Amino acid sequence: MRKTTTLAVACVLTGAALAGCGGPAPAPEPPPASIPAPAAPEKPPTMAPGPAGRTPVFERRPTSGGAAGRAAEKVVALTFDADMTADQGPRAAGGERFDNPELIALLRRLKVPSTVFMTGRWAEEYRAQAKAIGTDPLFEIANHSYSHHAFSSPCYGLPVVGKDTMAREVERAFAAFRRAGARNVVPYFRFPGGCYDDTALRALAPAGVTAVQWDVVSGDAFATDADAVAEQVLDGVRPGSLVVMHCTRSAAPATEAAVRRIVPELRERGYRFVKVSELMADSP
Repeated sequence: MRKTTTLAVACVLTGAALAGCGGPAPAPEPPPASIPAPAAPEKPPTMAPGPAGRTPVFERRPTSGGAAGRAAEKVVALTFDADMTADQGPRAAGGERFDNPELIALLRRLKVPSTVFMTGRWAEEYRAQAKAIGTDPLFEIANHSYSHHAFSSPCYGLPVVGKDTMAREVERAFAAFRRAGARNVVPYFRFPGGCYDDTALRALAPAGVTAVQWDVVSGDAFATDADAVAEQVLDGVRPGSLVVMHCTRSAAPATEAAVRRIVPELRERGYRFVKVSELMADSP
């Protein structure tokens, strides 16, 4: 607005100078058009709390209901867990890689909108990457807890978070994202290992998040056969599917190669890739 007003004033002064020199006075300039203020960013969609205020759980876009014609749209969300437990710092210092920058670069080259479920410990270890992902409009960062400890037991041998500290685990991860400079952060949470129970859903209610699970398991965790991972995803995807994969080279070394096959084949089938926030938009 300031620039437009300055230009208008300059035009008026120029016209007055021409008239003072004997030239014809120009026609009056119309008032500058008002420039609308930038629209505020839309609040990411969330689900309503469950019974007794429990944290709601989202798994995929429903196959019926929602906006007319949208429910059966061929969309799919690829999600990537950036796992790192609170006690894996020494392993990272020793050279083990819990990140996968080549995968993120591939998603950028292929222009695949994606949701990264990040632990707070990962954001602290790879702060520059967390900021780069969290400021790129292609991506959104969701919460995967701070420590990647389990919220119910048994859960793949993970240490268990106490009921009284579950909400704090979520808040601590969000704080780590803010310190890293990430901005594209959504109020979604994924339980480490996908493990949860009614106690966890109750305990997380104060955090105000929507828990996000999946309906397609990629099988990329510790897999070395990229084609097998790709086949499992391609066989499982349906309109509205939500796929779980990983963004950790040490624990999912075949993911990048699998994505190289998954993305073009799903596009050939008519699928469009979306973030979880868009997939959730038509959910009740």
